[in-house]
Amino acid sequence: MNLVTLLRERLAPLAPELLDVIDDSAAHAGHAGARDGGGHFQVLIVAAAFVGKAGVARHRLVYDAVRDLMPTRIHALAITARTPDEYRREVQTPAT
Repeated sequence: MNLVTLLRERLAPLAPELLDVIDDSAAHAGHAGARDGGGHFQVLIVAAAFVGKAGVARHRLVYDAVRDLMPTRIHALAITARTPDEYRREVQTPAT
């Protein structure tokens, strides 16, 4: 199973309304973590599970779901974790 699919499966219990997983590993070829086999990933996850939680608590939920994959299979994980309302506001109000 590829790692993007595995990440999607691991994050499924958070019941995301939107989940985008991007494998950036190719852009980091030669990097120390990449040489050891660890990939670089970006995750955008929108879930009601984040309502009422601060950023650190949201990231902790994501890291808890994939902890056993770090640092061997995942070297770097960039997380954007939003509630559905936050995401809707961001999409409706484009950055200038």
